[in-house]
Amino acid sequence: MKNWMKVMVLAMMPLVLLTSCDDDDEELDLLDEQANVMVIHASPDAPAVDLYVDNEQVNTAALNYPNNTGYLQLEEGTRNFKVTAAGAGLGSPVINADVPLVEDMNYSIFAVNTLGNIEPLVLEDNLTEPAEGKAHVRLVHLSPDAPNVDVVVQGGPTLFSNIGFKDATAFMPVDAGTYTLEVQPVGTDNTALTETLTLEEGMIYTVFAKGFLSPPEGNNNTLDTEVIVNN
Repeated sequence: MKNWMKVMVLAMMPLVLLTSCDDDDEELDLLDEQANVMVIHASPDAPAVDLYVDNEQVNTAALNYPNNTGYLQLEEGTRNFKVTAAGAGLGSPVINADVPLVEDMNYSIFAVNTLGNIEPLVLEDNLTEPAEGKAHVRLVHLSPDAPNVDVVVQGGPTLFSNIGFKDATAFMPVDAGTYTLEVQPVGTDNTALTETLTLEEGMIYTVFAKGFLSPPEGNNNTLDTEVIVNN
């Protein structure tokens, strides 16, 4: 009897090991089937917010303007994103949007516009490594009351032309270095904003215009820029 039991146990061991390996493979497949998503609070008159994905809160601290979550790893497929006032729960989301996510893709989701018109702006992030000596940079115009703008290197060429509210450029390769950029309303030489940026070799940046050109009473979020390092 003992010998028979030993034979049965030995015979079943490969099946157990195979089943265990299959389970491990399934878990690894689930880990592989992910996208990377960054959420950015870019609404200049909205309060701090909480973020829910498929009704599960994913931020551990309130997300304040103009901060971001960094990249979150989320399962591919169509995910539901809700943004609520911090601490308010799921009852009254100011954003409620279904966003399709593709495996291994990178995304930025900006909460944009004034609170009364807040909406998501979803961008795909091309994080291809820059060539030697280069950085990549893109511009996103998220100032609700600012006109279309050009972005000009001080004393040099125009980097981006005629960028309107909620427009985003592609990532542009530029020589690594320090640049003084001037933001000018289209059709004028007037400089609405000057910003000095240091772009490091191999790095990828998003620069977004934020705030109000003419802030409403009681709001101090004036026109400015914010820099995100995407890699």
